[in-house]
Formats: sequence, C-alpha cells, structure tokens
Amino acid sequence: MTQTQSAVQRFESSSGVRIYRIPMEVFPGFIGYAYLLLGAGVPTLVDVGSGYQASTEQLLDGLASVSSEHGEAFIPSDIERVIISHGHVDHFGGLGNVMDAIGSAAIGSAAIGIHPLDRRILTNYEERVLIATKNLTIYLQQAGVPQETLPDLLQMYGFSKMHVRSMPIDFTLEDGDELDGMRIYHVPGHCSGQIAIQIGDVLLSADHILSRTAPHLAPESITHYTGVGHYLEALDKMRRVDGIRLVLGGHEDPITDMHKRIGELIERIHQKKQRVMEILQNSEASLSIFQITQLMYPEKYGFNHLLALQQAGAFVEYLYDRGYLCIANLDDVKQSDNSALYYSLI
Repeated sequence: MTQTQSAVQRFESSSGVRIYRIPMEVFPGFIGYAYLLLGAGVPTLVDVGSGYQASTEQLLDGLASVSSEHGEAFIPSDIERVIISHGHVDHFGGLGNVMDAIGSAAIGSAAIGIHPLDRRILTNYEERVLIATKNLTIYLQQAGVPQETLPDLLQMYGFSKMHVRSMPIDFTLEDGDELDGMRIYHVPGHCSGQIAIQIGDVLLSADHILSRTAPHLAPESITHYTGVGHYLEALDKMRRVDGIRLVLGGHEDPITDMHKRIGELIERIHQKKQRVMEILQNSEASLSIFQITQLMYPEKYGFNHLLALQQAGAFVEYLYDRGYLCIANLDDVKQSDNSALYYSLI
C-alpha cells in the first residue's frame, strides 16, 4: 500500500525537548521519519533517510520548515550531532548525501553516533555488504531456494545499497547510556545495533515498536544479534519501562499506549511461531524454509518474497534453536555443502 507523506510535526517531551518529525519517502511508496531534537544538548538529528531519489531533498526541506513554519530560531547548520538509530539503509543511507548537500560548515562537521554493533555498517560499508551477501547466499541455498531464482533475489538485495558509501563515526551509544538527558536502550532483533531513545516521557522507538506492523525479522545466521529471540527479549525490556506517554517510530503513526502495543506485538510473534508449527504438523513430509515460506506468504513476490524468506527463516531458526524442530535430511547434509535443510516437528 502506498503511503502518503505528511507535513513536519512538532512534539514536546516532559523534559521540554522540542521534537520535530520530518517525513521522507525512503523507498517508493514507503514513508520514514527523521527527528530533529532541540533542547537536548546541542541540536541533534536522529536518522537521515535512505538517500533514495527525493529522500534527501525532503529531509532538507523539512529541516528548513522548522524555522519558516514553526518559528524556531534554527537553521540546518546548527546541527552538531547526528544519531543513527540502526544500520538499515532507510535510516542511514542518506548520510553522505545530507553531508554533501549542506556542506562542511554544517552536518558535514557534526558528530555521528551509532550503537557499536552497527558501527561497521557505517565505517566499513562495502565490507559489510559483501559479507552479508555471502551469508545470505548460503542461507538461501540452505533454505531450499531454487538455484535459478538465486541471482534475482541477490540482485534485489544489493540494489538499494549501491548508492551508499562508508562514513566515519565519532561516538557510540550503548544500553543505559545517558546523553544530555536522553536515555539509550539497546533493543536488537530487527537490527543488531537497534537503539531506542527516551527523552522525558517520549520514546523514539525507530523500528523496534511500530503502530501497525511488526518489524521485519531475519535469522541470526545472516546477521548476528537479529532474530526472534533477541526481538522478544528487547520487547520485554521496554515493557518494564514506565513513564512513556508517547512513542514515535521510524515509520507509521505515533503510539499513545506503549505497553498495550508491546503486548500486541508479542502476541503477533507467538501467532507466527504457531503458524510455522501448524504448517509442519499438517505436512506429510518435512519442509524446507522455501516451502514453509510459500505456505506462510503465498502472495509475496519480488523483494517482498526475499523479505518473506528471511522472516519465515527467523521463526524456523527460533523454533529449531529451542528444540521444537529437527533436520530430517541429515544424510543429504553430510554428503554435500550447503544442501537444502528440511525440517520436521520433534
């Protein structure tokens, strides 16, 4: 479904920080948000969009409107700090473009921070893409994806990453850190270095907690510190946090009841786990992740099919690691490298 881009919105935390939510079309028909923070130490920008097509222009226009439409004594060159919530292209891919567009007198000289587990995605981007692509290739082979389908899937994986370049960072943010009145939570699962930022009674949740959808999850066999188990643990961590009036995500709508939404997300995860087990229970034969994906997500095509293969695999991995599943074709695994794995219920 195509999403509609809205205007810049202003929020204020109980600690007096003014928070400006700036919409960008980070991918065709897909809206993401950057956040400008004023009053939390130096002017700070959280996330920068994808850099795809008009994303950077929309971010720059949004920053300019903070003065022209909201009356702030602010210009983009005031920004002294950029925080990247996690290492996914729709949140950091525009960093180089934004720095180039504004120049060395502004964001180009701002300090850039990210969680240590996503540091290499910024500083060694080309290496990270190469290794992740190798891991994905092995994963798709073991998932039972037909050999003739692999090149197209891998090309789709790499396409959105081609315009990004490595960037230096200046500081890292870890769980429990305090920064000018902001508290950092490490909430992996969707991404290894995913963080959420508490500003008074407002939480910037990035992609960890979204209002309508559950975030995409991929197996740890592709990228460490992702997957269902880490995501559930991180949801439980945030469920124990009190005093949050408003949650602002990297996509979708503001959330006014964080604990209720977390409960809904946990229930959705459990439903998907149960769905995988039902598929295997109802099958007369063991199934590969590719076959499970076809049954879980029968109408996914193109890039969405690649995401579905990762998502189904994340749930298979979670169940396998916890002893609910076994590999049924061990003889094949012994005899060949990267053979497709077929799963059965124990």
